[in-house]
Amino acid sequence: PQVAQGAGTTVVAFESLHRFLGATEIIQALARQIHAGKNSRCFVVVLAPAVQIPPELEKLFTVVDHELPGRDQLEEIARGVATQAGELPEGEELARVIEAAAGLTSCEAENAFSLALVRHGRLEPETLWELKSQQLRKSGLVSLHRGTESFDQLGGLDNLKAFCLRAMRRQSEGTVSNRPRGVLLLSPPGCGKSQFAKALGNETGRPTVVLDVGALLGSLVGQSESNVRAALKLADAMAPCVIFCDELEKALAGASSSGQTDSGVTARVFGSLLTWLNDHDSDVFFVGTCNDASKLPPEFARAERFDGVFFVDLPGRDQKEQIWAIYQRHFGLDAKQARPDDTNWTGAEIKSCCRLANLLDVPLVQAAQNVVPVAVTAGDKIESLRQWASGRCLS
Repeated sequence: PQVAQGAGTTVVAFESLHRFLGATEIIQALARQIHAGKNSRCFVVVLAPAVQIPPELEKLFTVVDHELPGRDQLEEIARGVATQAGELPEGEELARVIEAAAGLTSCEAENAFSLALVRHGRLEPETLWELKSQQLRKSGLVSLHRGTESFDQLGGLDNLKAFCLRAMRRQSEGTVSNRPRGVLLLSPPGCGKSQFAKALGNETGRPTVVLDVGALLGSLVGQSESNVRAALKLADAMAPCVIFCDELEKALAGASSSGQTDSGVTARVFGSLLTWLNDHDSDVFFVGTCNDASKLPPEFARAERFDGVFFVDLPGRDQKEQIWAIYQRHFGLDAKQARPDDTNWTGAEIKSCCRLANLLDVPLVQAAQNVVPVAVTAGDKIESLRQWASGRCLS
């Protein structure tokens, strides 16, 4: 189009043009206009939610990435929405409000602040957390875990608890380059890895962001890689937070043969995650879990990607006593009744026994007849996992 006729500068802005960039005539028209605009001082600006530039136009465009609003910008939006006295909290309460809005776009934050005012007459963090959880769920990139788990509900794992709490609480004394990175947890199923990751956020006052790598894989070319980058960027914007990625080996199992099976998509997704783990300087603590180390790419667990690689074995006698006490109390069972033989039981199996005893209104010994330990169904795998972890992992 002939839009620049005078001696001044003209800016032509296109919205949602990325939906039409597959058409040859659109690509040719854009290329002609950009070349002509060098003489007529006409600049083309394309506004799009994703970078999808055809090869014919790649060298003609400069990509400007618009970051999510930071804490200062969110506070400015909150002060703009809360115009009357008493609507905007101050001090630590204002900091909690801004933390609850971190990770939202400017428009989403403005809408969330406005809804909080309509509901409560002032900005309340809990309303913002609820709305942010909905927004993250709609995005499909990550989800926000809002449970009430704590370390008091998790028997054992004392070394792991102490390690993570000490690293995360000392991070304020260190520099950006010395922030804690995270831990990789390796163990048989049912030993408390997932519950630990969910409880860690509550213990340290951080939100827990759940990342499902498998759900980020898309059907379109480049969609999977773009989804992973967007999810990690969202986690950076929500810092400080805990990001939890469960059963990593299942999502990344095909990385080594990705070139022959899926055109390299899994390998590129794996590469994006590796790069972020190694280079990110945001205050994000990554907790990854794995049930089978043989399926995990070896470069994933190298030094400086994680602060520690832990092997979580089946609970010992003292740990089982703690776990029985926790779940007997939780399900309202008689603490003095006889317990079944719990040799090679995991914490999940103890919980299942207590839950069934409460559900069926039977003694623990009778409820145990419905529990099949994983050590029976997969004993050889557990032993091979122990052998692999010996000398490679922290206890």
